[in-house]
Amino acid sequence: MSRAAVFLDRDGVLNRAVVRDGKPYPPQTLDEFEILPGVEAAARRLKEEGFTLVLATNQPDVAKGIQTRDTIETMHDHLRARVPLDAIKVCWCVEGPACDCYKPKAGMLIEAAAELDLDLSRSYMVGDRWRDVGAGRSAGCFTIFIDRGYDEALRDRPDAVCADLGEAASLILARNHSTLMNAATAQQKGAPP
Repeated sequence: MSRAAVFLDRDGVLNRAVVRDGKPYPPQTLDEFEILPGVEAAARRLKEEGFTLVLATNQPDVAKGIQTRDTIETMHDHLRARVPLDAIKVCWCVEGPACDCYKPKAGMLIEAAAELDLDLSRSYMVGDRWRDVGAGRSAGCFTIFIDRGYDEALRDRPDAVCADLGEAASLILARNHSTLMNAATAQQKGAPP
C-alpha cells in the first residue's frame, strides 16, 4: 500500500521568509536562514505517525543569477540536520510553459510520489502561498495554507488555513486518526475499509 506524505514548502513554512513590502522572498545567505519555532517538533510528530516528509520548493533565483545553487544546497543541508525530511525536491526554473515542476504545477509532487511510492490522494500539501495551494490541488492532495498575512491573494481555496506548521501538523494528525478510526469501524462491521 502506498504511503501518505506531507509536502512542505520551504520559505515561510519551515524557515522564515524575508518579507519586504508585504511580499515574501527567500533568504539570500545562511545567516538569514532561520528555521521557524516549532518546526522541528511538528515535523517529528508527523514522522512518528508514519508520514513521508517531502520538501517541495521553487528556487528561481538560481536561474535569475541572484542566488547560487551551492548556497541553497547548504541551506538544505542545515534543514536536513534538524528536520526529518525524506526527500527534497527543488524547481530551479523560472516559471514558464517549458517547466512542469514550478508550483503551482504539480511536477515535484508527482515525481516524489513515483519515486517514494506515495498516495497523493492521502497526502497533504502545506504552504504559505497560492502557488503551494495550486500545486497541492493539481496533485489531488489535501491543501493547508499557512496564513502569514502577505500582500498576495489566493487563487484557489485551500482545504484548511493554519497559523503555522505546528497547527497544520495537529490538523493532519487529527484527520489521520479520524480516518483510521473510520476504517477500523468499517472493518468491524464487515464493510471494506
